[in-house]
Formats: sequence, C-alpha cells, structure tokens
Amino acid sequence: MIDIEKIRADFPILKREVNGKPLIYFDNAATSQTPQVVINAIVDYYSRYNANIHRGVHTLSQEATDAYEVARKKVQQHFSAKNDYEIILTAGTTHAINIVATGFTSFLAKDDEIIVSAMEHHSNIVPWQMLCERTGATLKVIPMTEQGVLKTDVYENLLSSKTKLVFVNHVSNALGTVNPIEFIIEKAHAVGAAVLIDGAQATPHIKPDVQALDVDFYVASAHKLCGPTGVGLLYGKEDWLNKLPPYQGGGDMIDQVSFEKTTYAGLPFKFEAGTPNICGGIAFGVALDYLNEIGYENIGAYENELLIYATERLKEIDGLRIYGEADEKTAVISFNVGNIHPYDIGTIVDKLGVAVRTGHHCAQPIMDFYKIPGTVRASFAFYNTKEEIDVFVDAVKRAVMMLS
Repeated sequence: MIDIEKIRADFPILKREVNGKPLIYFDNAATSQTPQVVINAIVDYYSRYNANIHRGVHTLSQEATDAYEVARKKVQQHFSAKNDYEIILTAGTTHAINIVATGFTSFLAKDDEIIVSAMEHHSNIVPWQMLCERTGATLKVIPMTEQGVLKTDVYENLLSSKTKLVFVNHVSNALGTVNPIEFIIEKAHAVGAAVLIDGAQATPHIKPDVQALDVDFYVASAHKLCGPTGVGLLYGKEDWLNKLPPYQGGGDMIDQVSFEKTTYAGLPFKFEAGTPNICGGIAFGVALDYLNEIGYENIGAYENELLIYATERLKEIDGLRIYGEADEKTAVISFNVGNIHPYDIGTIVDKLGVAVRTGHHCAQPIMDFYKIPGTVRASFAFYNTKEEIDVFVDAVKRAVMMLS
C-alpha cells in the first residue's frame, strides 16, 4: 500500500507554488521529482568526500570510489544483471544507445538490416539512422495500429537472416504503451539478431529482469527514477560488451598507454572514459533504494489507479481524444481537444499551477502517424493524487472554454 502523505512529504518541491497555485506536477515522463534522501546524498558527497575515483590512494578518493562502486552493485541488483561489470554507468539513455550504435559500425555491412519500431523516441531512431549511413545497412520499421499497439505479425515478417539488430522501447514515452518485449526478443534471437531495449520510460513503473528477458542490451536514465540528471546505465551481456570497441578514449579506460600502442581496461571501465558523474552515480543508487523500499508492486498498482481515474475524468470533456489506448500501458495520457493546439492548453493549465508536457515529445513519427502537431501529455507518478487529477481536469475544461 502507498502511504501518499508520507511519500509526498519526501519531495520538497511538491510544497512550492507556481503562479500562486500549489504545484501539480504531471510531467513525470520527462523527469521525475527527487526525494530528500537523494538530495541529501548529493549534498553529503560534495560536503564530505568530493574526490576523483579509481586513481587516488588518499582517503577521500577511496571513499568516493567505494561509494560509486557500491552504487554500480545496486544498479546490477536492481536490474538482475549477472555481473556488476555488465553495468556501464553513462550520462543517460541517449549516451548508452550511442555507445552501442557506434560500436556496431564495424559489425554491419551493406545489405544488413536493422529494425526499430514506429513509436520510438528520437534517441532510439537517429543513432540507428546514422549507423545505416556509416555502414550502408537498411533501417526497417515495425508499424503500429491506431490504438498505439505494435503490429507483431508485420514484425515477424520483417525479420530475416539479414536482420542484425532490433531496437524497441519497453514503453512508449508519447503513448504509454507497454510493448511485448519478451516476444520481440525471442523472435529476434531466432534469426540471430541482437536486441537493445530502451527502458527509459518503463523503469519508473516496471522492474525489469535483464537475465529473464535474455536481452542483449538494456538502457535507462536515473532522472526518470527519482535520481539526478546526467547519469544512466547501459546493461550489456558480457560477450557483447567484450566485442564492442571503446566509445571514447581517455583516462580510466586504459590498461597501458605508449606512443606506439594503447591497450584498454576490462569491463566496465573500457566504456567509462574520463571523470564520470560520480555524485550522480552515487545518488542513482540511493534513488533505487528509495523506490525499492516503496516496492514496485505498490507503485504499479497505485499508478494504474491514477491512470484509470484520470482517463475516466478526461473523457468527460467533449471533443477530447486520447492517443494510445493499448490494453497494457503505464500512467501516461496523451490527448488533444478538438482543433485546439496542445501548446495553448498547456500554457493555460500552467497558469493554474499544473505542469504537463506539450508537443511531439521527441517522437515526431508518432505525431505524423496521427497527422497532428503534437499532444498534451499528462504523466503520473506514485506521489501524485486523485485530487490533483481533479484540479487538472478542471483546468483543462477551463482552457477549452477559453480557447473554443
């Protein structure tokens, strides 16, 4: 069970006002809010043991190194990876995807094929287009239905011996659809293709087991998991990570350096050149502790309640259309009302203290599919309430009245 008052007290930002109104934060799919315990971890690092890691023999460096590597273990355990060195700490999901996309340059040839879905974030489209430009490989797309569900029968037909890589998001950031990644992974592996799953939108709501999924790569960002910005993870199977070349050259990713030849460090350091976001990595581990203490079953059940309630309330509004009506989805609602531009609705509800996202949500192909410029997106977290949803719906109704 969720103790909503206790949880809300953990988030200091929820006490502030915006435009003279209590803040109602419904842009969680972009960035979640940060509990005090994570803020404390950031302050503690800079107050007590701010130092570089892996390189110093002095006490502060050793303390920072230990805390950073403990955080890596927490990420490993959270995602059920077999080894801690299969967890690469990155600057975020986009960075993690680009490590893999760049690394596969030497593995692809002209006429090879890679597959993405029609509902990807730009971060899971553009790197693969760039990979195709470098290699001559062909990009194919799994189409979706009007309900925002991938056409798995078409996906099966796209697969062939030419397929080398498949990239699909676990959950659509624009629609909230939970994709059938177990099926996608199994079918890809049957033709010898590797799979990367973009878990940025799934991991706030779902706790993936990367070994049970048998996924080759899984990526996510801390800032959607109550952690800080500028840090994320790349999980990769050990065999794949050993085959991929380093993404960047620099300090901490080397074994031996001479002007004649450089040899590289083993995993995970081979992919972690330079000074990392040390504080961010440590705080990421604390954020995962916080979420696990609440429990993902409790989070999922409560957020589903919010989703059902908000869907019912919004459907009271004449002319409102929801985009993404899959049977299985997370707590995200994208909608438009008649011909009103989503930006105009978003601007008015902000004046009433409600933060939502408007636009194409870095998923422009989805908007092109529906022939719309964008949507209003309300995305809920376990610290939101039904009372906030009531205020939000009233704000949308007021905006519609003003703009009609």
